[in-house]
Amino acid sequence: MKQVELILRLVGMIVLAIVGWGVGDYIATRSGAMDALTMPYLRPALALAIAGAGLGLLVTPWVVMRPFAWIRKRIRQIPARHLFMGTMGLAAGLLISVPLAFTVSFLPSPLGTVLPLLCSIMFGGLGMAVMIMRAEDLRALWGASLVKTSTPQADEHGLLLDTSVIIDGRIADISQTGFIEGTLLVPRFILEELQYIADSSDALRRKRGRRGLDILSRLQQDSLVPIRVTDMDVEDVREADGKLVQLAKNLNCPIVTNDYNLNRVAQLQGVRVLNVNELANAVKTAVLHGESLKVRIIQEGTEPNQGVGYLDDGTMVVVEDGRRYINHSLDVTVTKVLQTAQGRMIFAQPHNRYSRR
Repeated sequence: MKQVELILRLVGMIVLAIVGWGVGDYIATRSGAMDALTMPYLRPALALAIAGAGLGLLVTPWVVMRPFAWIRKRIRQIPARHLFMGTMGLAAGLLISVPLAFTVSFLPSPLGTVLPLLCSIMFGGLGMAVMIMRAEDLRALWGASLVKTSTPQADEHGLLLDTSVIIDGRIADISQTGFIEGTLLVPRFILEELQYIADSSDALRRKRGRRGLDILSRLQQDSLVPIRVTDMDVEDVREADGKLVQLAKNLNCPIVTNDYNLNRVAQLQGVRVLNVNELANAVKTAVLHGESLKVRIIQEGTEPNQGVGYLDDGTMVVVEDGRRYINHSLDVTVTKVLQTAQGRMIFAQPHNRYSRR
């Protein structure tokens, strides 16, 4: 970028120096200095050429680079679906304006010169506005095939993955079940955050980051749904979570996460969130008061004589008077089911008999 800016400065300096020399030549000629080697001619020409060179060296990046950067940032924030539909609308509008522009070009000047240009601008802008505003209706009319195939990164069925859910790893197993539809989208700034964590000096953070990269590799190889790394970004926001929420709003797609804070922030801003922890709690075994279970006691509980075991889905079972059955499988009767922030807990008491594994 710096090399491009330097080249633009040099080009601007040369161009404005030539323009300055031309203006100085015009002034000198009008003042009567016809000889190019005399001071009355050289003084204004050289002065304006030097002034033009200096002005070009200073202002060229502001005139060229700043507008280009602004346009580039705005385009990156516009959903690809809108860009596609806007381009189609512009082409259709210009095509429609051709007969009218040709007709009004026969009017006397200046109407014959100005009106064709105005017709093209008006119909082109109208075509863009109509196609963007009615994109959903047109997509439904066309069967959603054309737009959906051309702009998969803006698909309303896309799912944005957050850093925590990638490191967690369960998304790879969920993607194998067929319950997820659409495209898994990984923004590049999330990938860069994973790489930063993987390069951390802290051993635990480094291990988590590398696990996240391994999960992404597994998703690319084995997932039943497509996964794509997208370069779409939100340059006005610095933090990754804020970028993710704003990008989800721009694309009108949900975020997959297990981060509690991101979950709340996204919901407050009207962004749909798919929380893996909530999914895990929802699919855990449903048990009722008085139901019988078989559980293996593996450790002591916090209260005297309690034993603790776990079901296959990870649900904790606290068994009263179960301490003496540690390392044994036991038939128990459910006495209470408690839902906590950490998950579901089951309280039970043993039957009169048990069997060893």
